[in-house]
Amino acid sequence: MASRTMKILVACEESQTVTKAFRERGHDAYSCDIIDCSGGHPGWHIKDDVLKHLNDGWDMIISFPPCTDIAVSGCRWFDKKRESGVQEKSIRFFYNLWKYSDCSENPIGILNGGKYIKKYYPELYNEMLIAGFPFKPTQIIHPYMFGDGERKATCLWLKNLPPLVPTNIVPINYITGKNGKKYTRTHYGTCFKTDKNEQGKMRSKTYTGIAKAMAEQWGGL
Repeated sequence: MASRTMKILVACEESQTVTKAFRERGHDAYSCDIIDCSGGHPGWHIKDDVLKHLNDGWDMIISFPPCTDIAVSGCRWFDKKRESGVQEKSIRFFYNLWKYSDCSENPIGILNGGKYIKKYYPELYNEMLIAGFPFKPTQIIHPYMFGDGERKATCLWLKNLPPLVPTNIVPINYITGKNGKKYTRTHYGTCFKTDKNEQGKMRSKTYTGIAKAMAEQWGGL
């Protein structure tokens, strides 16, 4: 157990996977999202805009901003997302959360390197640059490094926290599709599931091995 109980906010988490991992180690952790939680503990969930709660006296904030508009997996729709303004809104939401977060998570996308943002959103790029936003993430991890046999590149931008140390490297599980090609389960579900809400939840899922490593390695700091 940690030497003291910490008050922890897990931003943009409805599954409560990370929240429960920290709770199991005795911390006062809360998930926060604009939708109801699916993790089974509504008493630990703040259903609201997380930006309203960033100054509520947290000892640690771990954030999982939505990646739909900024991940490279959705690059075919980038033109429309720029025109509608939703992409810039998503970048700014990530950036505003990053200012307060000890850990900000996202898949590989337009945040990495910053070239895309510099080209299409130069004013926002300069604002982020002046604030010291590191366009290169602190580390990139995969679930298979923490006991879950999935390959899913996950970028972490860390402040005042050490990089996660792999706990249990296991073989990657693959699914063979009807076309004969091999897919990871996340990629297979994204390609072939028709329900977009289910696809989004699958892509944003935090695996239990990573959540446990966060709680064990950061919960005692």
